[in-house]
Amino acid sequence: MKSILILCTIFSMVHISFAQQNTKYFWVKGKVVQADNKQPLLGASVYAENTTLGTTTDQDGNFALQLYEGGYGLVVSFAGFNTQSIRISQSDNKELYFEMSPKEKIMQDVAIVSNGEVKNGWEKYGTFFLNEFIGTTPNRDSCTIKNPETLKFFFSKRKNRLKVFAMEPLLIESRALGFILKYDMDSLVHEYNSGLTLYSGYPSFEYMVPVDETEKQRWETSRKKAYLGSVLHFMKSLYRKELEKNKFEVKFLVNINDADSALKLANYYEALKYEKDDSTGLVTIRPNQPRVGVLYNASKPEAKYLQQNADAPTEFQFSTLLFQAGEKIHIEQNGFYFEQQDITINEYWEWCKMAEMLPYDYEP
Repeated sequence: MKSILILCTIFSMVHISFAQQNTKYFWVKGKVVQADNKQPLLGASVYAENTTLGTTTDQDGNFALQLYEGGYGLVVSFAGFNTQSIRISQSDNKELYFEMSPKEKIMQDVAIVSNGEVKNGWEKYGTFFLNEFIGTTPNRDSCTIKNPETLKFFFSKRKNRLKVFAMEPLLIESRALGFILKYDMDSLVHEYNSGLTLYSGYPSFEYMVPVDETEKQRWETSRKKAYLGSVLHFMKSLYRKELEKNKFEVKFLVNINDADSALKLANYYEALKYEKDDSTGLVTIRPNQPRVGVLYNASKPEAKYLQQNADAPTEFQFSTLLFQAGEKIHIEQNGFYFEQQDITINEYWEWCKMAEMLPYDYEP
């Protein structure tokens, strides 16, 4: 089975609070200017990746954003400028300063491969793109890219590679989960020789307004179903040491992607070298071996997944994490984890792409 490494994800200009009253917050403040003349940028987007939390800069380039406790990738974007991202948490109290430079490099990249641009690219590769990016889960049919015309497709015969750029952020309407996703995509690359697809970008969410109470309840049910057993659910459970309580099982694998090679662990947290820094609230894991299997025993795989993966286990959802040798990841209390480039996700979680994605600030 091919694997997909998802580096980043989504943004929204709406801050909708659905947290409990005892939720704690912190403020992020700063200024955004043009790199060449230091003039402020009015209307630049500032948002926490993969959340519903965002704002825009004022006429002086200043911004202030209130976030729930935890860690985030803070993203700053503006049309025609390179997007910037940094990691922040509640332990950071300094004011931030961003100098934005024009998107010359991206335009140069496009120009270099322009002779390989596919005419009518969406007509030829649109379905393939949706499968690789949105996914093939049941929720796929309820997802619509509202601006497919912004996608540019380039194919290299020599490298047998498809590369896709988005000239503007993709707007994705998810009628199944009740979200508008905005995805500032760097690129999507598919290597036909290996079957590997890699894509990266900056996402955010905006809640849709339900037409009635029935739709509201349907969305709440669908969101909870997408959350349970997901990577986000796993990371939050791992952080809180609630893996067993939430029906997760962790095993080491002799062969990656092979559930039958799984080795039972006496203590998940010792095997993962779980460490928590009480001063920052940050959890670090560095597994004793790089091939980690994750079983979610509270739900069986979707029938559609089993149709597409005949050799997959049928009684539980089986996913794998492949760590680079000796590498570790850090997890914040909201489930945000970083050093994401050092970990590859396979199997069931890899199947659950954008159509199943939820914001980090979601709690069922």
